[in-house]
Amino acid sequence: MRMWSASCIASILAASLLAGPSAAQESIIELEFGVYTTDRATEMYRTFYPILEVLQEDLSARLQQRTDIVLRIYKSYDEALDALVEGEIDFVRFGPASYVLAKDRNPDVALLAMEHKDGETQFKGMIVVPTESPAKTLADLRGRSFAFGDKNSTIGRYLAQEQLLSAGITATDLSHHAFLGRHDKVFKAVEMGDFDAGSLKSNTFKKLNKNEQLRVLASFLNVTKPWVARAGLPKELQESLSGALVSITDEASLTSLKVSGFYEASDEHYKSTRESMRTAIDFDAIPTTPPVPQKSPPGGDNSSRDKQPAKI
Repeated sequence: MRMWSASCIASILAASLLAGPSAAQESIIELEFGVYTTDRATEMYRTFYPILEVLQEDLSARLQQRTDIVLRIYKSYDEALDALVEGEIDFVRFGPASYVLAKDRNPDVALLAMEHKDGETQFKGMIVVPTESPAKTLADLRGRSFAFGDKNSTIGRYLAQEQLLSAGITATDLSHHAFLGRHDKVFKAVEMGDFDAGSLKSNTFKKLNKNEQLRVLASFLNVTKPWVARAGLPKELQESLSGALVSITDEASLTSLKVSGFYEASDEHYKSTRESMRTAIDFDAIPTTPPVPQKSPPGGDNSSRDKQPAKI
């Protein structure tokens, strides 16, 4: 029996709603779908429930066998990433960076499809500040505080750090920074004045910025989200999932997910994400300025035994 990892109460509710009452009376295929919380768990449930219902119906027809999908909502990016890499769940919807990390840890995870919005496979991330902030450019954030999303977030971390680096700002140039996990938490933290700036996705900004509390200091493009299958998922199931996703035309479920549909995907689509993640490594790099030579004390240097290696 597969072990259940810790997840939100919403996943238990989703499991009972998505599985029909006669599940125990017939042979069924059960697939476990995972997603991590970029917003509140209840919001995640409302977002994904409609499209999973559509997938269930399509898969049942394609496989000619009843198929149920259990929704698992994970509290963190790391929990969901571990679950996919270790084969505890069958497929997921990830951000580009999480897909890259999963692929690095287990090369056999497979892309099923990628989302698109009005035919476009890119969408905006942004760095925001309070409307009254004196900051006019990213360079103006030097010496100020910054709220990132999750440490594995494409927009919330990697692409934002790449943007800061392009303005000559590294971690040591900020007064302090923190990873808050969710995009909505970043918005609230900047709104409340806990941080001078933060990075989040455009949908969260549009949804929460009703009174124009915050303004966009910089925006950047991100590749749309991939849906990914675990390593070892039977080929028939993998192909059926890919076909079902690409075939979705149900407007209500697509609107709930805030996408227009799905395209076939390849690893090449996420090459730019991989490159940005490599660049972002330098954000936390500690300067390696050569130490200033010290003069020997009078009478020569006889204290070599007391010397310690320089800390970099």
